[in-house]
Amino acid sequence: MNPADEIAKRETARAKGGAPNSTGRSTSRRTVAANPGSKAGSGKAPGRSDRATAADWLSGARLRTLPLAIAPVALGTGAGIVAIPDGPWHPARALLALVVALALQIGVNYANDYSDGVRGTDEHRVGPARLTGSGVAKPKQVLAVALSFFALAAVAGLALTVVTGQWWMLAVGAVAIVAAWFYTGGKHPYGYYGLGELFVFVFFGIVATAGSAFVQALDVNLEAWLGGVGVGLIACAVLMANNLRDVAQDKVAGKRTLAVLVGPLAGRILFAVFMLVPFAIVAFFALLYPTAWLVMFALLAALPACLIVLTARTPRELIIALQLASLTALVYGIGLGLAFAL
Repeated sequence: MNPADEIAKRETARAKGGAPNSTGRSTSRRTVAANPGSKAGSGKAPGRSDRATAADWLSGARLRTLPLAIAPVALGTGAGIVAIPDGPWHPARALLALVVALALQIGVNYANDYSDGVRGTDEHRVGPARLTGSGVAKPKQVLAVALSFFALAAVAGLALTVVTGQWWMLAVGAVAIVAAWFYTGGKHPYGYYGLGELFVFVFFGIVATAGSAFVQALDVNLEAWLGGVGVGLIACAVLMANNLRDVAQDKVAGKRTLAVLVGPLAGRILFAVFMLVPFAIVAFFALLYPTAWLVMFALLAALPACLIVLTARTPRELIIALQLASLTALVYGIGLGLAFAL
């Protein structure tokens, strides 16, 4: 039995154990129904094939979340160039950092698909259908793809370690991969205890930005630290919008996200805070880098996103806010990175 099969077997066994939900009833029946091996209630649309198509796998990668990986690398690379004004920058290192970030993001997305699917959390999902939860792909297949992307991130991270000679970065990379898995994986996933936003802030904000700056200059400056806070907060906003959309289903499934813990009203307010505070950081940097003011154009996406979240009456309305928040992250990261570098 290969590692993917072994992990899949353990996770499915845990899921069938029937974790209690908010009503005190077991979720085991729902989990089995969401399992593609189940004959009834598999969640597949009529006429759907048992085999996932290329489009299904692309959807499972959740490409719309990739700006959250691109933004910190772009910003961090620009910050790193500031720290080496008299020396050449290293485009190959920037590319490797981007591969690490993208592979981790896609790996997390597939890992979430797998873990939530075997638990039955995605049975009544509002957003795009998941591979595992909808039954179009076997859990072990989704798990294998997730592990493959984590392996790709590890290889790219190892290459960065070799070219920089900073072997301690291996430990940082290992922690990032472990944290990515246990977001929704394992027996006690911390994403089910309101800590998801902390994960994305740390790893897709501070660590990704500071790390991208470090591999350029072997130093981390103020631009990288503050910029990392900005992109990290926007990443938190994206996750908050996602969890606000699924708050009703998550309550039933026993998934205590931050949106579930604080309630929809406080969650909406937090979304606006996460989206708007980063622009105070832009205003500060604009005093040092005049072209940074151009990043304020990202408010054309951020403000409508806040308005939608604050006034939305149905979960589906939040899908547009998610897209606008991801666009904000992309413009923010690339814009500040260019302001620093040029």
